Amino acid sequence: MTVHFAKMHAHGDDFVIFDMRGKANPITSEVARRLGDRYRAIGFNQLAVILDCDDAAAHLLFWNADGSMLDTCGSATRGVADMLMRESNRPCLVLRTNRGLVTCTRDLDQRVSVDMGTPFNWQDIPLTEELDTIALPLSGGPTACSMGNPHCTFFVENLESVNVAAIGPMIETNPLFRDKTNVHFVQVIDRGRIRLRIWERQQSALSA
Repeated sequence: MTVHFAKMHAHGDDFVIFDMRGKANPITSEVARRLGDRYRAIGFNQLAVILDCDDAAAHLLFWNADGSMLDTCGSATRGVADMLMRESNRPCLVLRTNRGLVTCTRDLDQRVSVDMGTPFNWQDIPLTEELDTIALPLSGGPTACSMGNPHCTFFVENLESVNVAAIGPMIETNPLFRDKTNVHFVQVIDRGRIRLRIWERQQSALSA
């Protein structure tokens, strides 16, 4: 069976998109895991499958490179939205994810954004115990949230001084995070700009 796909990149994140509208979906956790191998297959941080949907432009399913599923992925959703907007010549559309409906828009500079909704509560991140997610009891006082996959964010004064490759995996596997976590390091430049580096859970350090 031959299946076509698109490979996209966004701020150091890479993802693969399969458009299976009107077709049987061949992607399973095992298939996703095999395709995620960067040495013997395509390789990606996330895989997205576009499916038919009755109440939105499409229904998206997402997998990590290890074959596990996640409810949503902002970068991959923006990539799919860009494809479908070009296809339909529309500046706005709604997509369904396993987290719910999300609205995608294209601005005058042709940039695509996704309204990911309100972050989940602590038990849905998920954390192993109830904590103040604005300031976790970890060195550096990071915050935690989930938009369908877990995130832990450190705000730092100087991004260049952060050893992402050393700190990232320690936070990723911290017992507070039941399903591990992505780790973000953010330097605020001004009210309209930030610098960001990301350690992807079960992936490698990324820069943006």
